[in-house]
Amino acid sequence: MAVLRSIVHMDLDTFFVSCERLLDSRLVGKPILIGGTSDRGVVASCSYEARKFGIHSAMPMKMAKERCPEAIVIKGNTSTYTNYSKMVTDIIRESAPVYEKASVDEFYLDLSGMDQFFGTLKYASELRQKIINETGLPISFGLSQNKTVSKIATGEAKPNNELRIDHGTEKGFLGPLSVQKIPMVGLKTYQTLCNLGVRKIQTIQEMPIEMMESALGQNGSGIWRKAQGIDNSPVEQYNERKSISTERTFDYDTIDVHKLKGIMAAMAENLAFQLRRANKLTACVTVKIRYSDFQTYTLQKQISYTAADHELMPLVSELFERLYNRRMLVRLIGIRYSSLVSGNHQLNLFDDGTRYSELYTAMDKIRQRFGDRAVMRAIALDARTIGRWNPFNGEPPPLLANRRL
Repeated sequence: MAVLRSIVHMDLDTFFVSCERLLDSRLVGKPILIGGTSDRGVVASCSYEARKFGIHSAMPMKMAKERCPEAIVIKGNTSTYTNYSKMVTDIIRESAPVYEKASVDEFYLDLSGMDQFFGTLKYASELRQKIINETGLPISFGLSQNKTVSKIATGEAKPNNELRIDHGTEKGFLGPLSVQKIPMVGLKTYQTLCNLGVRKIQTIQEMPIEMMESALGQNGSGIWRKAQGIDNSPVEQYNERKSISTERTFDYDTIDVHKLKGIMAAMAENLAFQLRRANKLTACVTVKIRYSDFQTYTLQKQISYTAADHELMPLVSELFERLYNRRMLVRLIGIRYSSLVSGNHQLNLFDDGTRYSELYTAMDKIRQRFGDRAVMRAIALDARTIGRWNPFNGEPPPLLANRRL
């Protein structure tokens, strides 16, 4: 007989705001906006007090301040949030048999089979309390037999609470909720469903799967299954060493520093694009050099979570400058981004204005349509073809990705 799964979804409540309140208790109970501090800035996160005014993340800061003039605006500090995220990760790592770090403030735990020893609800409750006691951060969780129902349950449990959905009650729990609660349903899909008269999950539950497929294609069947409370996706064990990397071996060893810097820039920029395309952030950058005598040296640096070119490329250049000190012929150079987590550009919205977010969105759309090298910085123009594979799909890169320059 198969063991009934017990999946916990944990989410730190208004994570950035909670971190700021730990540093300054005067912020408790106040409407807080975190993001770019100028009128051209964007809200990266906001407190529950601010949400009462209709404010939400990704809203222009000017509009948010008009809705809530008394709100306290904080630019945000990625280093602070990264450190707190790692603190919570360490506590979960010590306590959970299998866990997945879905983002900087979100985790899945597989506690299947533990009911006979501890009771999964009690175990998850004690772990949640341990996180609160040791970090001071509020955190909520949902517990059910799969990731989708648990994630939705966490949203219903917030703020700073917990909710278990017993086996067999999933459809009844989901039915009255808005279809927006389903993780796969974004704004565009929600509008499509509303046009069909579908606003509650129960309506999808009562529809034949063929109708959803006809309206939304392959995504329609996935949404239909989640609406039924069906999700067999596993909790994928998190590994801090998870990484993407690329190397270039030269046909002829070189000491051309200009060429080396150009190729480094091209690789750093392309890997950053690969991160954003896969919705990933990195917290560690490593640069590698192999000289003509086959002596190999690496240098790495821990950083705040990011996928931004303007943060990664200068760092790669800095590490290369520190590492390249033998002034002899170079045979190979490489870059690795590691300690990856899922995430979006939210952590990069602390800059004033939306210029970086808009720039990356525009550049990435061009690359996705015309190829990775369709648009690039001038410094990287001397570098020839670089890899065009997706390092997150589990497939090895094609020969072109390892082509010698």
